[in-house]
Amino acid sequence: MTRKEIEDKVRAFLIDDLEIDEDKIKDDAQLKADLGIDSLDLVDIVVIVEKNFGFKIKPEEMKDVVTLKDFCDYIERKVNK
Repeated sequence: MTRKEIEDKVRAFLIDDLEIDEDKIKDDAQLKADLGIDSLDLVDIVVIVEKNFGFKIKPEEMKDVVTLKDFCDYIERKVNK
């Protein structure tokens, strides 16, 4: 899966499922501070990622994920390993 495909899927579920304003979705946007993603949203994200990308998120692997770019990097590493 290409980086663009990953970013497009992530963008789509952030807008459609989490109802995040499209203007806020930028690579350097912080998931919590800028996008307003809270612990309940993270539960939804775990389910969405599993459905769209075919792997389970492990909480310990997400400790360094702060920005949207970090999140897409994480998905790219998991999908393309």
